[in-house]
Amino acid sequence: MSNISRDEVAHLAKLARMAVTEEELDTFAGQLDQILDAVAKVGEVAGDDIPPTSHAVPLTNVFRPDEVRPGLSQDEALSGAPAAEEGRFRVPRILGEEQ
Repeated sequence: MSNISRDEVAHLAKLARMAVTEEELDTFAGQLDQILDAVAKVGEVAGDDIPPTSHAVPLTNVFRPDEVRPGLSQDEALSGAPAAEEGRFRVPRILGEEQ
């Protein structure tokens, strides 16, 4: 078990540029002890015979392969537009007089 002292917590708070009260030093010392104990327990579980993994189950690519497929022509795309001009969608100006 680790024992984080109030001085160590104060030093960490200073490094993190945190203003802490005397009561918070005691609270944080206990909390940091619990965190370090939990990390130590995790470290005990991992053994040399267990390979490191990033995921619990294997991942596979679920995306389809990229294949070129026919798309709409310009005229087909513009056929459903309420307004078109010079082969483009025509939309109302929204920025006022700015150009």
